[in-house]
Amino acid sequence: MDFGLVMEYSWVLLILIGLEGILAADNALVIATMVKHLPEEKRKKALFYGLAGAFLFRFGSLFLISYLVNIWQVQAIGALYLIGIAAYHLLKKHVLKPKVKTAKTLAEKGSGFWATVIKVELADIAFAVDSILAAVALAVTLPLTSLPQVGGLDGGHFAVILAGGIIGLVIMRFAASYFVGLLDRRQGLETAAYMIVGWVGVKLAVYTMAHPEIAFLSEGFAKSAPWKITFWSILLLIAVGGWFLSKEKSEDRNKSEEKDVS
Repeated sequence: MDFGLVMEYSWVLLILIGLEGILAADNALVIATMVKHLPEEKRKKALFYGLAGAFLFRFGSLFLISYLVNIWQVQAIGALYLIGIAAYHLLKKHVLKPKVKTAKTLAEKGSGFWATVIKVELADIAFAVDSILAAVALAVTLPLTSLPQVGGLDGGHFAVILAGGIIGLVIMRFAASYFVGLLDRRQGLETAAYMIVGWVGVKLAVYTMAHPEIAFLSEGFAKSAPWKITFWSILLLIAVGGWFLSKEKSEDRNKSEEKDVS
């Protein structure tokens, strides 16, 4: 295999690992919040069901999307979805700024065990779709390989998406606590992550507009060097900017905020 091809695939996989890490941490944080009101024994069971659901839905989404990825309507819906969730998150966090709920309030409004499990599984479905669509949008413009196709996907594209999905699950299982802590210390990273998700949605939109049945853009534009350079430059700028512009919280500040909430 050509060295340049290996490097391009490796670079996309590296970006995907970082993005999957942020999304996995967010997924784990949401699940942890949902089950927080349950007794410890039931909480562990709900978390187990949540992780099992994340595994099943993520791989189910992967195999389903592999057969639908070349349908431009699916690409368009995926692009709108990614841009939509990014816009929703950014508006909620920086414009609407919802009131922070205390642990006591969450406990008082907590659902029963099976109702909580259903909520966790619904969250898993949403995060699985986010994860796979973001991975597909990053992978589909990579050069084709000689590997056999899986559904409508090139074998190399499928391998990258599959690897990203597996890594995301591993991160959610073993390293999510680190990412949750990192997001807590540098809250700007979460904003940067969702900006990246939105930008990846733009990439998928460009890929859709270059589809032969639409031809709003030339078919080769989505895979052209100028567009690739533009896309990766802006993505890197968002990531680096998110890191350096997010102020790191000190432990003392975290403790004081926890006291205020309690």
